[in-house]
Amino acid sequence: MCFFQPIAIHRRLVKSKSHIEMMKRFKVWTYGEGEKPLVHSGPLKDAYAIEGQFIDEIESYKSPFRACNPEEAHVFFLPISVTNIVDYVYMPITTDADFYRDRLQKIAMDYVKVVANKHPYWNRSNGADHFMLSCHDWAPDISVADHELFENLIRAHCNANTSEGFQPIRDISIPEIYIPNGTLGPLLQGQGPNNRPILAFFGGQAHGDIREILLKNWKDKDSDVQVHEYLPQGPNYTKIMSRTKYCLCPSGFEVASPRVVEAIYKGCVPVIISDSYHLPLSDVLNWGRFSIQIPVEKIPEIKTILQGIPYEKYKKLQKNVIKVQRHFVLNRPAKPFDVLHMVLHSVWLRRLNFALPA
Repeated sequence: MCFFQPIAIHRRLVKSKSHIEMMKRFKVWTYGEGEKPLVHSGPLKDAYAIEGQFIDEIESYKSPFRACNPEEAHVFFLPISVTNIVDYVYMPITTDADFYRDRLQKIAMDYVKVVANKHPYWNRSNGADHFMLSCHDWAPDISVADHELFENLIRAHCNANTSEGFQPIRDISIPEIYIPNGTLGPLLQGQGPNNRPILAFFGGQAHGDIREILLKNWKDKDSDVQVHEYLPQGPNYTKIMSRTKYCLCPSGFEVASPRVVEAIYKGCVPVIISDSYHLPLSDVLNWGRFSIQIPVEKIPEIKTILQGIPYEKYKKLQKNVIKVQRHFVLNRPAKPFDVLHMVLHSVWLRRLNFALPA
């Protein structure tokens, strides 16, 4: 039996009860059509790892969420791996990205048409009780090819860009988690709030307009707001995070970045710098309780904004970062309230709001 002590981060106690109810009842049917590696497989390491880990977990015979037959399922999972499609079909015959996206879209559409022609479940709901999951940057492009076909599909994506068609009511924002080879369950660490002498930190290259603005304003200019394109000699990236109060998390070419979760792992309050990023697991996590959001236009004012936060408020933010760490940990097998369960809970919530037409 699973027990849960509610914490202030959850929007309402009813959501916590909903999670427990999900663990008792929720069933997912995975279509068996298709062959590896384009379906039923995915990356298990690096930045897109959550895609392969989720497919492997939900298809496991040991998963408590695995439906024994489709008639008992609440939702239907399309085990398409966007990352593997890109890796295995991305042939160096042209540098035209549109060519590759077109091939990706056709493979996904063909798969949906196969299961729709063979089974009644897609057609009875027009895909509204179906979902797919991918962390690849190109994942949202699948539904661009045929809006009518994919207009109801639940899309669980890391690239949750509201300016590019992400719809929070239907779609699910999932965290991008970097998984090194052969390692799971990260070491959650970092100094307490009194042992973090650095006000703010960012280390990374100018990938995208937002990071270019950040580097232009702060690169190697301030000892309190330490922004580096290349780290100087001394402590490594993660050690600096563990000694920093606020970790700057600007969007890159795409809105999502593993940096947000890395900050949480190190007990560093994430500072989200983006104008169109729908933050992960926002169905139940109130990001205002454990992060700071700064609009892109306010980048020159970062130091003023962060220094203006009362210390008592910072301590509450940092304490809540520690509380939510477990929701961003990827376990295998999955455990109650870890990241895979949290993603499934977001699917569960959307299924509760869905009814088949009479």
